[in-house]
Order: sequence, then structure tokens, then C-alpha cells
Amino acid sequence: MPTPLTHHRLQQLPTPLRARALGRLTNRRRPVLAVAASGLLAGLLAGPFAASTAQAQTAPFPSKPIKLVVGFSAGGSNDIIARLIAPRLAEEFGQQVVVENRPGASGNIAIASVLASPPDGHTISVCTSGSFSIQPHLGTPMPFNPDKDIQPVTLMAKTPYVLMVTAGLPVKNLTEFIAYAKANPGKVNFASSGIGAAGHLAGEMFNSIAGVELTHVPYKGTGQALADLVGGQVQAIFDQPVSSMGYAKTGQLRPLAVGDLKRLSGYPDIPTAHELGVTNFDPVSWTALCVGKDVPRATVDKIQQAARKALTTPEIANRLAADGVEPVANTPEEFQAFLAADREKWGRVIKNAKLN
Repeated sequence: MPTPLTHHRLQQLPTPLRARALGRLTNRRRPVLAVAASGLLAGLLAGPFAASTAQAQTAPFPSKPIKLVVGFSAGGSNDIIARLIAPRLAEEFGQQVVVENRPGASGNIAIASVLASPPDGHTISVCTSGSFSIQPHLGTPMPFNPDKDIQPVTLMAKTPYVLMVTAGLPVKNLTEFIAYAKANPGKVNFASSGIGAAGHLAGEMFNSIAGVELTHVPYKGTGQALADLVGGQVQAIFDQPVSSMGYAKTGQLRPLAVGDLKRLSGYPDIPTAHELGVTNFDPVSWTALCVGKDVPRATVDKIQQAARKALTTPEIANRLAADGVEPVANTPEEFQAFLAADREKWGRVIKNAKLN
């Protein structure tokens, strides 16, 4: 008597024989067996990824080391924030937390690598305004859909941009700068790290709100832009305090206004553009934590709560304030609402500047 064709033996057959065997089962057995055979085939076609996803969604968190993936090189503001909170997260979770830098494609390579990892919360993206608020409006090819593939965890921190001018420019405050720019339309240049960069868009936002015509001069990086600004080749820049405030302290640059609705806690003497009459000028970049859409909500909540504890410790809050960074640590729902408004804001700026 031939050996019965069990499911175990069916899986061991070569693919062509397995297909023929399934065909015989379908034709010769009762309908219920045909359904069972087709269900088995569907399970085989689903592959190991479906199984790993199901396991990831039921596995305890945390149960192994955690990775914070940063889409930029070490030393930038996003990397600094990630490395500040990593030890605190490790204490909270009882697991090692490692910062991994995967620069390239404006941060998109890092996010794609997170989405390719098991959705168990052990691989977390340090996501930024560039990928989620700006790039969708620029037509930049993206390896993921920021609306459908990503789950927001928490907005960790915001970094307002500061309008800095070279020390040789004959202005002492924002009012004088605007008057000077209006008297010299198109002749006042502002530098940025590149076309479409946040510093570029901040300048375009300022042009629109203040009614001036600053001319954009793109560079290949913030370092080159600041070098020419200090040297007087360009007159202004909209930059994060962490990279430019050192020049202000030595008198080489002059900070005129913070691009936010409130003053920086670390630099309370610099007025906001809003309070000086350039209302609603808030070109704020941000750093957040995100995970894939299939990570369980309970895991998302654990990550958010741990991040909030880390960001509200005096040590980290004071360090961030010294760099001109404002801690936030909000809930996933609050972050989602902020993200929708932020993306709409940058969409208007990009459209007005005819960049898309």
C-alpha cells in the first residue's frame, strides 16, 4: 500500500511534484480537502516574512538589544539627540541601545532599513522633518510612503532656525535688516546647505512673510556656507544654533531673530521674529522616533514613555537647551497632529517658492 500523502510529505516534494499532488488532491478528494490543500499552498507562498511578522507582533518587548537608526553622519543634531537618550533608554528597558548611522538619500536609506526589519520595536527610526514634511512636496523619490508605512512614536525635540548675519552688515536688529533688504532688493544673499534644505526653505518663508527679496546661494554643506558668511561673501543664513552660535559668541556673526513663536530657553536674549512683527515665521526642524506600521501599539507606548522620561531629565534637557534644541516628548496622537500641520506649512512654502 502506498504511503499516504500527508502535509509533511507534501512540503518535502520538489515544487513541480508538489503542484501536481495538490492538483490530484483537489480533483479526487472532497471539497473540504480541496480547501485544506489550497490553504496549505497559500501558507507556503506567504513565505517566512509573514511568519516573522506574526512572531514579532506577539513577542515580548524588549527582549533583545535595540537599534536607533539615524539617517545622517555622526555629529549632527539628530545624531546628538539619539546618543543623548540611548543610555537612558537602555536603563529603562534593561537592554543595550545602540545608535547606528546609515547616511544617504536625505535620511531615507535609514528609514527603509528600519521598515525592512521585523516589526517588533527593536529597530527604531530617528525620523526628521526633511523626510516627512519637506520631501513629499519636492517630488523626491522615496522608498517608503510616510503616510502608510510609518507609525509615529514621539516628537522628541524641535530646533528653531536663527537668522544670522555677517558682522560687517550695517544692521543691528531685525527691523533694520528688513529695511536694508527692501532698499537693496535681490542684493542681500542668504546661504544654505543646498536647494530644498530646511535652511533654504526658511529663507523662502522669510521672503514671503517679511516681503523682501533675499537671494539664495546654495552650498554643499553648512560648514562651507558658514565659512563664506563669516568671510562676508554672503550676508545672511537661517541656521540651527548648534552649528552657528559659536560664531556669534566670538562676534563674527550677529543673531537677529529666532524663527519660532517663543524664545529659545538656552538663548533667551535673542528675540523671536514673531514678536518683532514677522508673524508666524516658524521654520522649525524636528527630530522624532518612528517605527513600522505593524509594530504593536503596546510596544509603541513603551517606547514613547521611555523616551519621555529620558528627554525630561534635567541633564538631557539642559544639554539640548545649550544647543538651541527644545525637548517635546509628546504622544503618538499629538505627534501625528503636529506632523499634519507641519507638512501643510512646508507645502505652502515650497509652492510659493515654485520649487515643486
